[in-house]
Amino acid sequence: MSGPTVREELRDAAGELHRAGVDDPMRDARVLMAAVLGIGTDRLTLHEGDTLDAAQVRTFREFVARRRVRQPVAQIIGHRMFWGRGFLVTPDTLDPRPETETLVAEALRLPFTRMLDLGTGTGCILLSCLADMPGATGLGTDISPAALAVAGLNAKGLGLADRAAFVQSDWFADVPGQFDLIVSNPPYIAPAEMAALAPEVRDWEPEGALTPGGDGLAAYRAIAGGAAARLMPGGRILLEIGPTQAAAVSALLVRAGLAGVRVLQDLDGRDRVVAATKP
Repeated sequence: MSGPTVREELRDAAGELHRAGVDDPMRDARVLMAAVLGIGTDRLTLHEGDTLDAAQVRTFREFVARRRVRQPVAQIIGHRMFWGRGFLVTPDTLDPRPETETLVAEALRLPFTRMLDLGTGTGCILLSCLADMPGATGLGTDISPAALAVAGLNAKGLGLADRAAFVQSDWFADVPGQFDLIVSNPPYIAPAEMAALAPEVRDWEPEGALTPGGDGLAAYRAIAGGAAARLMPGGRILLEIGPTQAAAVSALLVRAGLAGVRVLQDLDGRDRVVAATKP
């Protein structure tokens, strides 16, 4: 007896995910199926009539069961595309988000030679910038050894291990030297806002990478307080923010003696990055 076809499994999976409240169930089902088959989603239509073997059915249904309880797709398949490159993702790291590419685009707008990424996670910001800025070097920090291990694997996978280093550090505590570019996507969600997050974020991503507690600004206070000492003259700092935090984070950078503070919007028109320069 032959097994089910790709089309049949996709139809059943999309129904399950729809009932579980997943936003775009067929899209997610297709991504999971493509991962099982080892092909790109752009080629999946060519294989919809193919028959799946028992192992493929078992793996696909396991993936769907994990997605049904709202585990993020990137955690299930183990990677996420960001800035045109694939990054290893695990439950120890934030899932790289498209809006963070706003920060990368701004970082690459001007040349830099030595970059610092505070709270690097997967390393997606640091490594994306280094990949597009040949000759530059960078240091990524994180308080989580597990996240640093993922970032190190991503550096090796992208051929950047010779230009990217990683160190466990609580913000600037164990960071040596100065930099002409400092970037960070720190935890910025206030605890009171956590309950309203999508289950994929609230229940599956590391809480310490999402919220610093209190008013959501603790990480920005720490970064602003140490930035001037770690920036070279003329060096830039770029911080990703929540859409309601532009004024507060801008004020922190001004009080820290930084100049040219400005706010950048993401593609949805929401405040996303605060930029400043050391005079």
